[in-house]
Amino acid sequence: SQELCRALEQDHAKLQMAKETVEQRTQELRKEGELLHKNLEQQMSLNRHEERSCQMLPALPEKKMVFKGLVTNKEDTNKLMLTPLIRYPLLGGSALITFEKAEVAQRIIELKEHMVELSYGEELEELDRCRVLVQAAPVDILLPSALEMRLTQNSRSILVSDLPSLGISEEALLDKLELFFSKTKNGGGEVESREFLDNSGQVVLTFVQDGVAELLIARGHIQVSVGKGKHKLKISPCMSGDITNLQLQPSRCPRTVLLSGIPDVLGEEPMRDALEIHFQKASRGGGEVDTLAYVPAGRQGVAVFMEDAG
Repeated sequence: SQELCRALEQDHAKLQMAKETVEQRTQELRKEGELLHKNLEQQMSLNRHEERSCQMLPALPEKKMVFKGLVTNKEDTNKLMLTPLIRYPLLGGSALITFEKAEVAQRIIELKEHMVELSYGEELEELDRCRVLVQAAPVDILLPSALEMRLTQNSRSILVSDLPSLGISEEALLDKLELFFSKTKNGGGEVESREFLDNSGQVVLTFVQDGVAELLIARGHIQVSVGKGKHKLKISPCMSGDITNLQLQPSRCPRTVLLSGIPDVLGEEPMRDALEIHFQKASRGGGEVDTLAYVPAGRQGVAVFMEDAG
């Protein structure tokens, strides 16, 4: 009976250890789930902001193109190809590190915790060395899998492109364009608003009266006196787009790792160097680092993910 009691006690101890292990793993999974949920909410907030501000401008400046003989399947001719440009919120005390090889990132994630040495290159006693413990986790982002848009034309606006480089400010160029297009002898009318579109070299002019924009668009091009000479500008319809359906699917970045729990004990540049040195070491499970973005505690940043050319 004593042997049976001892056996039961041993079994009870094993069950207790197994229970504690399961509870610990459950807590870890719950923390990971909370972190993923928080990142998902932040990404959805950014996506909603992008959706509200999205405008489609199909009338781009003319560009000469050469056909190289590459044809596509007939069923693909009506499809719109999307190039991902994902904005990922990065909280203070964290970093994103991208390795050249995906298997290195996977090793770093599997290890979960990393003791980073901050005293590289210095001859210090063991007690004087400074180390920090950081956590490694995968990076999950949302990618668009389907997109539907509704395009509408603004009846009182025109899109002006092929603008000359005159070496003057945008505001001065807008003044000259407004002056020209406000004259009825040039086919224009009273201008209600004017706007330089970011990173496009194009201007949107909106007129007070109906019909002015339609007549200018029908002309296609117009000679405008700007500066010391005349320049041929392209006049196109001004289109705006509303997203009617956007479907997203989760995707895991194969070469990028999220490092969190980084204390504010070093300057931004020294901490970035220390992290890169640590995670380049093969003895630490690391490898060649492609890029590293670090945001110190107390600050926030936004990382931009682009399509991997590799």
